Amino acid sequence: MFDLYKRILRRKITFGSTVGVAIFFMFIGVIYWGAFNTVMEQTNDMGFCIGCHEMESTVYQEYQETVHYKNRSGVRATCPDCHVPKEWEHMMVRKINASQELFHKLIGSINTREKFEAKRHQLAKYVWQSMSETDSRECRNCHKFEAMDIDIQKSRSGLVHQHALLRDKTCIDCHKGIAHQLPEGVTPYIGGSDEDHVYYEQQQLQCYKCHTDMPKKVEEDWGF
Repeated sequence: MFDLYKRILRRKITFGSTVGVAIFFMFIGVIYWGAFNTVMEQTNDMGFCIGCHEMESTVYQEYQETVHYKNRSGVRATCPDCHVPKEWEHMMVRKINASQELFHKLIGSINTREKFEAKRHQLAKYVWQSMSETDSRECRNCHKFEAMDIDIQKSRSGLVHQHALLRDKTCIDCHKGIAHQLPEGVTPYIGGSDEDHVYYEQQQLQCYKCHTDMPKKVEEDWGF
Protein backbone atom coordinates (compact mmCIF):
# COMPACT_ATOMS: atom_id res chain seq x y z
CA MET A 1 0.00 0.00 0.00
CA PHE A 2 2.84 2.35 0.90
CA ASP A 3 4.66 1.50 -2.35
CA LEU A 4 1.52 2.29 -4.34
CA TYR A 5 1.23 5.66 -2.64
CA LYS A 6 4.87 6.46 -3.49
CA ARG A 7 4.36 5.57 -7.14
CA ILE A 8 1.26 7.79 -7.35
CA LEU A 9 3.09 10.65 -5.63
CA ARG A 10 6.06 10.26 -7.98
CA ARG A 11 3.77 10.44 -10.99
CA LYS A 12 2.10 13.57 -9.63
CA ILE A 13 5.47 15.23 -9.12
CA THR A 14 6.60 14.26 -12.64
CA PHE A 15 3.34 15.50 -14.15
CA GLY A 16 3.51 18.68 -12.09
CA SER A 17 7.09 19.32 -13.20
CA THR A 18 6.17 18.80 -16.87
CA VAL A 19 3.24 21.20 -16.60
CA GLY A 20 5.43 23.70 -14.79
CA VAL A 21 8.09 23.56 -17.50
CA ALA A 22 5.43 23.94 -20.22
CA ILE A 23 3.90 26.95 -18.47
CA PHE A 24 7.36 28.49 -18.05
CA PHE A 25 8.19 28.18 -21.75
CA MET A 26 4.75 29.48 -22.70
CA PHE A 27 5.39 32.51 -20.50
CA ILE A 28 8.80 33.05 -22.10
CA GLY A 29 7.20 32.72 -25.54
CA VAL A 30 4.57 35.35 -24.73
CA ILE A 31 7.25 37.74 -23.45
CA TYR A 32 9.42 37.13 -26.53
CA TRP A 33 6.52 37.58 -28.95
CA GLY A 34 5.45 40.77 -27.20
CA ALA A 35 9.00 42.15 -27.31
CA PHE A 36 9.37 41.16 -30.98
CA ASN A 37 6.14 42.90 -31.99
CA THR A 38 7.09 45.97 -29.96
CA VAL A 39 10.34 46.21 -31.93
CA MET A 40 8.42 45.79 -35.19
CA GLU A 41 6.04 48.59 -34.25
CA GLN A 42 8.85 50.90 -33.19
CA THR A 43 10.71 50.37 -36.46
CA ASN A 44 7.49 51.05 -38.39
CA ASP A 45 7.27 54.60 -37.09
CA MET A 46 8.10 57.65 -39.20
CA GLY A 47 10.25 58.99 -36.37
CA PHE A 48 12.43 55.91 -36.65
CA CYS A 49 12.65 56.23 -40.44
CA ILE A 50 13.95 59.80 -40.28
CA GLY A 51 16.16 59.12 -37.27
CA CYS A 52 19.28 59.32 -39.44
CA HIS A 53 20.24 62.57 -41.11
CA GLU A 54 20.52 60.87 -44.52
CA MET A 55 16.72 60.65 -44.63
CA GLU A 56 15.80 63.60 -42.42
CA SER A 57 17.72 66.15 -44.47
CA THR A 58 16.77 64.88 -47.93
CA VAL A 59 13.69 62.84 -48.80
CA TYR A 60 11.82 63.82 -45.63
CA GLN A 61 12.10 67.50 -46.55
CA GLU A 62 10.74 66.74 -50.02
CA TYR A 63 7.92 64.60 -48.66
CA GLN A 64 6.74 67.47 -46.42
CA GLU A 65 5.92 69.47 -49.54
CA THR A 66 3.58 66.83 -50.96
CA VAL A 67 -0.09 65.97 -50.59
CA HIS A 68 0.84 62.75 -48.82
CA TYR A 69 2.13 64.82 -45.89
CA LYS A 70 -0.51 67.55 -45.71
CA ASN A 71 -3.87 67.70 -47.45
CA ARG A 72 -7.45 68.87 -47.05
CA SER A 73 -8.68 65.57 -45.58
CA GLY A 74 -5.94 65.37 -42.93
CA VAL A 75 -5.04 61.79 -43.87
CA ARG A 76 -1.25 61.39 -43.83
CA ALA A 77 0.67 58.58 -45.48
CA THR A 78 3.87 58.08 -43.51
CA CYS A 79 7.12 56.39 -44.59
CA PRO A 80 6.06 52.85 -43.51
CA ASP A 81 2.69 53.20 -45.23
CA CYS A 82 4.49 53.40 -48.57
CA HIS A 83 7.67 51.42 -47.94
CA VAL A 84 6.78 48.63 -45.48
CA PRO A 85 4.19 45.92 -46.30
CA LYS A 86 1.37 45.40 -43.81
CA GLU A 87 1.13 41.64 -44.36
CA TRP A 88 3.33 39.86 -41.81
CA GLU A 89 5.21 37.59 -44.23
CA HIS A 90 5.99 40.42 -46.66
CA MET A 91 6.91 42.73 -43.80
CA MET A 92 9.46 40.22 -42.49
CA VAL A 93 11.09 39.96 -45.93
CA ARG A 94 11.28 43.76 -46.08
CA LYS A 95 12.83 43.92 -42.60
CA ILE A 96 15.45 41.34 -43.55
CA ASN A 97 16.30 43.26 -46.71
CA ALA A 98 16.63 46.40 -44.60
CA SER A 99 19.80 44.91 -43.08
CA GLN A 100 21.54 46.02 -46.29
CA GLU A 101 20.47 49.58 -45.55
CA LEU A 102 21.97 49.32 -42.06
CA PHE A 103 25.23 48.15 -43.62
CA HIS A 104 25.34 51.15 -45.97
CA LYS A 105 24.50 53.41 -43.04
CA LEU A 106 27.57 52.07 -41.21
CA ILE A 107 29.92 52.55 -44.16
CA GLY A 108 28.50 56.00 -44.98
CA SER A 109 27.33 55.30 -48.53
CA ILE A 110 24.97 58.31 -48.57
CA ASN A 111 26.01 60.26 -45.48
CA THR A 112 26.29 63.54 -47.41
CA ARG A 113 23.86 65.24 -49.77
CA GLU A 114 26.39 64.93 -52.60
CA LYS A 115 26.64 61.16 -52.10
CA PHE A 116 22.87 60.86 -51.85
CA GLU A 117 22.25 62.81 -55.06
CA ALA A 118 24.85 60.69 -56.86
CA LYS A 119 22.90 57.57 -55.90
CA ARG A 120 19.38 59.00 -56.11
CA HIS A 121 18.60 57.46 -59.49
CA GLN A 122 19.91 54.05 -58.43
CA LEU A 123 17.90 54.13 -55.19
CA ALA A 124 14.76 55.31 -56.97
CA LYS A 125 15.00 52.58 -59.61
CA TYR A 126 15.30 49.97 -56.87
CA VAL A 127 12.10 51.22 -55.20
CA TRP A 128 10.23 51.53 -58.52
CA GLN A 129 11.19 48.00 -59.52
CA SER A 130 10.12 46.63 -56.15
CA MET A 131 6.75 48.39 -56.33
CA SER A 132 6.21 47.23 -59.90
CA GLU A 133 6.90 43.61 -58.93
CA THR A 134 4.32 43.78 -56.12
CA ASP A 135 1.69 45.54 -58.26
CA SER A 136 2.14 48.70 -56.15
CA ARG A 137 0.93 46.76 -53.11
CA GLU A 138 1.54 49.53 -50.58
CA CYS A 139 -0.17 52.15 -52.78
CA ARG A 140 -3.23 49.92 -52.89
CA ASN A 141 -3.57 49.97 -49.13
CA CYS A 142 -5.26 53.33 -49.72
CA HIS A 143 -5.84 53.57 -53.49
CA LYS A 144 -7.79 50.81 -55.21
CA PHE A 145 -9.25 50.94 -58.70
CA GLU A 146 -12.44 49.25 -57.52
CA ALA A 147 -12.91 51.95 -54.87
CA MET A 148 -12.47 54.85 -57.32
CA ASP A 149 -15.44 56.76 -58.67
CA ILE A 150 -13.82 57.48 -62.01
CA ASP A 151 -16.82 59.47 -63.25
CA ILE A 152 -16.13 62.30 -60.77
CA GLN A 153 -12.37 62.42 -61.36
CA LYS A 154 -10.90 65.11 -63.54
CA SER A 155 -11.25 64.23 -67.19
CA ARG A 156 -7.58 63.34 -67.72
CA SER A 157 -7.23 61.38 -64.47
CA GLY A 158 -10.43 59.47 -65.07
CA LEU A 159 -9.45 58.66 -68.64
CA VAL A 160 -5.96 57.46 -67.72
CA HIS A 161 -7.23 55.40 -64.76
CA GLN A 162 -9.91 53.82 -66.91
CA HIS A 163 -7.42 52.70 -69.53
CA ALA A 164 -4.80 51.78 -66.92
CA LEU A 165 -7.32 49.35 -65.49
CA LEU A 166 -7.98 47.85 -68.92
CA ARG A 167 -4.23 47.54 -69.57
CA ASP A 168 -3.29 46.07 -66.16
CA LYS A 169 -1.12 49.08 -65.38
CA THR A 170 0.11 49.54 -61.83
CA CYS A 171 0.34 52.77 -59.83
CA ILE A 172 4.11 53.22 -60.04
CA ASP A 173 4.01 53.05 -63.84
CA CYS A 174 2.63 56.59 -63.85
CA HIS A 175 3.12 58.00 -60.35
CA LYS A 176 6.89 58.23 -59.98
CA GLY A 177 8.13 61.23 -58.01
CA ILE A 178 4.83 61.71 -56.21
CA ALA A 179 6.44 61.92 -52.76
CA HIS A 180 10.11 62.64 -53.54
CA GLN A 181 12.02 64.55 -56.17
CA LEU A 182 12.68 62.71 -59.39
CA PRO A 183 16.31 61.90 -60.16
CA GLU A 184 18.07 64.19 -62.59
CA GLY A 185 17.22 63.28 -66.16
CA VAL A 186 13.92 61.59 -65.29
CA THR A 187 10.89 63.54 -66.52
CA PRO A 188 7.50 63.52 -64.80
CA TYR A 189 4.70 61.44 -66.26
CA ILE A 190 2.85 64.20 -68.12
CA GLY A 191 0.72 63.02 -70.99
CA GLY A 192 2.18 59.54 -70.88
CA SER A 193 5.08 57.69 -72.44
CA ASP A 194 5.57 57.01 -76.16
CA GLU A 195 4.01 53.60 -75.61
CA ASP A 196 0.96 55.23 -74.01
CA HIS A 197 0.56 57.70 -76.88
CA VAL A 198 0.64 54.87 -79.40
CA TYR A 199 -2.05 53.08 -77.40
CA TYR A 200 -4.26 56.18 -77.16
CA GLU A 201 -3.90 56.80 -80.89
CA GLN A 202 -4.97 53.21 -81.54
CA GLN A 203 -8.03 53.85 -79.38
CA GLN A 204 -8.71 57.03 -81.41
CA LEU A 205 -8.71 59.20 -78.31
CA GLN A 206 -8.52 62.92 -79.02
CA CYS A 207 -5.53 64.82 -77.63
CA TYR A 208 -7.54 67.45 -75.76
CA LYS A 209 -8.94 64.79 -73.44
CA CYS A 210 -5.52 64.59 -71.78
CA HIS A 211 -3.89 67.87 -72.83
CA THR A 212 -6.08 70.59 -71.35
CA ASP A 213 -3.95 73.26 -73.03
CA MET A 214 -5.12 71.98 -76.42
CA PRO A 215 -8.67 73.27 -77.05
CA LYS A 216 -11.17 70.96 -78.66
CA LYS A 217 -11.82 73.42 -81.50
CA VAL A 218 -8.17 73.32 -82.58
CA GLU A 219 -8.32 69.56 -83.02
CA GLU A 220 -11.58 69.83 -84.94
CA ASP A 221 -9.95 72.36 -87.27
CA TRP A 222 -7.06 69.93 -87.72
CA GLY A 223 -9.49 67.15 -88.59
CA PHE A 224 -9.03 64.99 -85.47
